[in-house]
Amino acid sequence: MKSLYDIETLAEVLDRVSQIKADTTPIWGKMNAAQMMEHCARALDFVTGKTKPPRTLLGYILGSFIKTQYFNDTPWRKNSPTSKQYLVVDDRSFLRGKDRLERLLKEFSLGGMANCTTHPSPFFGKLTAQQHGLGQYKHIDHHLKQFGV
Repeated sequence: MKSLYDIETLAEVLDRVSQIKADTTPIWGKMNAAQMMEHCARALDFVTGKTKPPRTLLGYILGSFIKTQYFNDTPWRKNSPTSKQYLVVDDRSFLRGKDRLERLLKEFSLGGMANCTTHPSPFFGKLTAQQHGLGQYKHIDHHLKQFGV
């Protein structure tokens, strides 16, 4: 499985992000391209330590059961529910969101595992930096596929 800590994986992800345009329509889901950029950036805000969201009740109940799916090659289900701290429903600037996402991808990847948060995931609880690298790749890959790239 790919990790965002791998420089070649980072280059691949940045190339795929660059292929999305403001008017790119999703294959599934409710988010537009700008909202998806912000959604993915919020997840990276967490793993880079910029935010420290609390554990969710659902995470305490189901997190350990679903955790294994976060780190395997099985694709995520389409239209999976989103934690409210990562939900984006308002209008966004596509270019600002895209720039922010690209900046955070580089910061997380190039910062290395030593700069990854140690704060528990709102859904999964304690994760290692290595697990965050795998999980963040799987998360953004899911959304890039959502937009056909």
